[in-house]
Amino acid sequence: MIALLIALLLVWLVLVIVGLVAKGLFWLFVVGAILFVATAIVLWVRRRV
Repeated sequence: MIALLIALLLVWLVLVIVGLVAKGLFWLFVVGAILFVATAIVLWVRRRV
């Protein structure tokens, strides 16, 4: 499960980078950033429990 969450973090990070590089895809940056933070929080909570 942790491997899946880490893989998701990497996917969201790629989306954030693509959103920053492509000027018309700012929405992709926002969505990727939100999903990255949400997944990081889930990973942090699961590792503490």
